[in-house]
Amino acid sequence: MRIVFMGTPDFSVPALDALVDAGHEIAAVYCQPPRPSGRGKKPRPTPVQIRAEALRLEVRHPTSLRNDDTQADFTALNADIAVVVAYGLILPKAILAAPKFGCLNIHASLLPRWRGAAPIHRAIMAGDAETGVCIMQMDEGLDTGPVLLREKITIGAEETTAELHDRLSSLGATAIVSAIEKLPHLVAQPQAADRVTYATKIDKNEARIDWSQPAEMVDRKIRALSPFPGAWCEANGERIKLLGSRVVAGEGKAGTVLGEMVIACGSGAIEVTRLQREGKRAMQTREALLGFTLPDAFS
Repeated sequence: MRIVFMGTPDFSVPALDALVDAGHEIAAVYCQPPRPSGRGKKPRPTPVQIRAEALRLEVRHPTSLRNDDTQADFTALNADIAVVVAYGLILPKAILAAPKFGCLNIHASLLPRWRGAAPIHRAIMAGDAETGVCIMQMDEGLDTGPVLLREKITIGAEETTAELHDRLSSLGATAIVSAIEKLPHLVAQPQAADRVTYATKIDKNEARIDWSQPAEMVDRKIRALSPFPGAWCEANGERIKLLGSRVVAGEGKAGTVLGEMVIACGSGAIEVTRLQREGKRAMQTREALLGFTLPDAFS
């Protein structure tokens, strides 16, 4: 297949590699343009651009796909198919219709559950037992197209978004190669309208821990927001990011420290297994607490 690849973050890179390894021709790679980053605010290319340039592929990063010239340039690639994964721009009708077999999207959920921006975070936060990836035939809606292929995995009891992200990224890479190989034989299945849920973008304002919630909810929030933006609480006037946890036995007033980073919740308790103090790197709890006096309670 002659493929246009459209993706931007780390999550997208394994799919690009898998398509190249499978022998497909990559006509061009579309990604978000470099953004100012770091103290010097120098433009930094995206992970997909870095990888594409290492593979000596043509890279394009238009700021919009809605103007006539950009659409004409895309159409002129004469692609058989476009593969889209966490690209970051809306694809207008002219782009969707340009490739011979349309545009396929790798989406990190079991559609129609968790359409939208943050499916991995929301699956963990909701306590889902499983998730997966869908290869979807794109249309003009938000993750509304029919599904060609789906692969399921179980969410681990202590799994964080960072860990699940990496597993789903690898799974998506395998799935898109499989879907393209089987494309003539796959039947697109419409999504069930009565099972739609939306994975709204993560808001930093929801990251503060509310210890009055049940332990299961606190634990899920910590794991869902790890590593970014990071669930947080305060202790000794210091903001602490909580990056890993598990539910454990224990009862007490919400926020009370019951043991070494075992903290009472509205019901039950959690143990924080990984954290990050202000101005320091993320560490396992025992290492992070060296020289730190635990308070009687967290707020």
